[in-house]
Amino acid sequence: MFLKIRNFLLGNPLDPFNKDTRRHISLVAFLAWVGLGADGISSSCYGPEEAFIALGTHEELAIYLAIATAFTVFIISYAYVQVIELFPNGGGGYRVATRLLGRYAGLVSGSALIIDYVLTIAISLASGVDAIFSFLPLHWQGAKLITAMILIVLLSLLNLRGMKESIKFLMPIFLGFIVTHIFLIIYGIFAHRYGLSGLVPQAITETNEMKDSMGWLFLFSVFLKALSMGGGTYTGLEAVSNNVNTLSEPRVRTAKLTMFMVAVSLAFTAGGIILLYLLWGVNKIEGQTLNATTFYLITQDWNYNGIAMSDFIVPIVLMLEAGLLVVAANAGFLAGPNVIANMAYDEWMPKSFSSLSSRLVVKNGILFMAIAALVTLIITGGSVHVLVVLYSINVFITFSMSLLGLSIYWFRHRHRQEKWLSKFTISVIGLIVCSSILLITIFEKFYEGGWITLLITSIFIGFGLLIRRVYRRFKLNLMQKESEFYNYEFLPTDPNPSAVDKSDPTAAIIVDQSFGSGMNCLLEIKKLFPGVFKNFIFVTVGEVDSNTMSEEKRWRDMRRKTKSILNKYKNYCNANGRFAKAYIGYDTDTVEKLSKLTERVAKDYPSVVFFGTKFIFDNENVFTQILFNHTPLIMQRRLHVKGLNMVILPMKI
Repeated sequence: MFLKIRNFLLGNPLDPFNKDTRRHISLVAFLAWVGLGADGISSSCYGPEEAFIALGTHEELAIYLAIATAFTVFIISYAYVQVIELFPNGGGGYRVATRLLGRYAGLVSGSALIIDYVLTIAISLASGVDAIFSFLPLHWQGAKLITAMILIVLLSLLNLRGMKESIKFLMPIFLGFIVTHIFLIIYGIFAHRYGLSGLVPQAITETNEMKDSMGWLFLFSVFLKALSMGGGTYTGLEAVSNNVNTLSEPRVRTAKLTMFMVAVSLAFTAGGIILLYLLWGVNKIEGQTLNATTFYLITQDWNYNGIAMSDFIVPIVLMLEAGLLVVAANAGFLAGPNVIANMAYDEWMPKSFSSLSSRLVVKNGILFMAIAALVTLIITGGSVHVLVVLYSINVFITFSMSLLGLSIYWFRHRHRQEKWLSKFTISVIGLIVCSSILLITIFEKFYEGGWITLLITSIFIGFGLLIRRVYRRFKLNLMQKESEFYNYEFLPTDPNPSAVDKSDPTAAIIVDQSFGSGMNCLLEIKKLFPGVFKNFIFVTVGEVDSNTMSEEKRWRDMRRKTKSILNKYKNYCNANGRFAKAYIGYDTDTVEKLSKLTERVAKDYPSVVFFGTKFIFDNENVFTQILFNHTPLIMQRRLHVKGLNMVILPMKI
């Protein structure tokens, strides 16, 4: 019954070795534009508003702001095209910082990215709910927070079913947003086309007045503050490079096309909306977003048979806007778990965060993102103004580190790259822009919430250092333990298969990917049960995680390593006059696969006793319990329920 309910909610399992599976979960450019680009495009729902409000009474400068916004979008996008070329297997800002600046820089960038994607989910849904409640009665405002929390739960369920399911479900909303907003921007500009000619002279006049009265420094500070407060506009551009591994072949070309589509649509939408604010003289109204106010102004004269069309059109547009923000939150569920999985592979996060579910999604990462986003919404009360500050700081930490890494890379390889100068120049310009926005945002908003995101990111970095230290110490101690087995006899022999009696006492050892644990178990059995077991069976499952799925080489290496270790076990048993055989499987769920393999072993060898190894630590604590799996204990319970015996032997580390 439980399996039926799970499959109904999350979908039927997928076979990672089926040739059609990768095609099923990979994204073509159009779907990637919807699933990954929505994060960037949706930021036009709140980024331009924050930037425009930051101008205060100097709204004539908004024409410069619109141009600077479009320019910044293209600079960052072009820089991330370089990231796609250099890192075609994905990883984005985390991989760039790790490979080009060092592993600790990678930890900082990855931590900032994960917090950024948590905030992507939180701010997108909070902003989306704001859009919906812009046309609802004012006394309903109290229901906004609970609405956003419900949406997080629904999105997490969608993503646990798999990427394509969530994207296809949300695609009509995305396309509806694009069509309606392009139409309203073009119409809004055309309707006030006569005011366009006066925008530049007004901006020049305002510039001269500010320069004469306050000086150039004040002028630039006002403009840069507005640009930095609209920093949320540029978030999401890194999502494509972070998820190249999820795209259809040829991945690099698909990623470049996706990035181009995202950059053009975001630059047009964000720049166009800022221009609409200026042309239509928009002012902030309580309970409404600036976008809502602008759209009401644009459509206020639209009538059909005496009926005000704005009462119907604007709510539809705002619902599509809210829908796109939901799609953007979904991008956080797509990209965030992949960054977590990459960090887990490098041992900055628990290794269980790289595990895939039966639907081949990073299930633990999705659950982590959902819980973290719920907590963030509760703490901030779902305030977009607070969230956008936290959001912008972290994304520009990653942007700045990625562009610094690219600048260093192109300079170091200037003698081996023909077009290094143009790429180096773009990287340096992008670095200057992004680092400037980062520093100004921290300075301006440090006491308004900026310190919170810096503190949370620092704590996350601290946990990463602690986790890596635990894993490194474990590996070192395990290697020392394995060194004790080097002098044992592992010469291959050929036992007579016909002499094997399957009814003889049989020891079936459940082994993992480490040689030391299996040998320790084997020798303990030999010591505790001398001469009892005639046959030795080794059961193992290679875990197919997000990294082995995305890179063919890692998949082959895992299988080669597994077979090599099993051959050592068999050779040792054969050299000591015992029959040995291996049962191997590969799956995303190791426990389920082990259950099936142990059933086969019990059927083939009736007098079997299963064995497993549990690591024992001198200082057992909450970290060792979380970081190391409990597969032997889970298997012991399952086998006992089936009436089979399993003994767990300790291995002190």
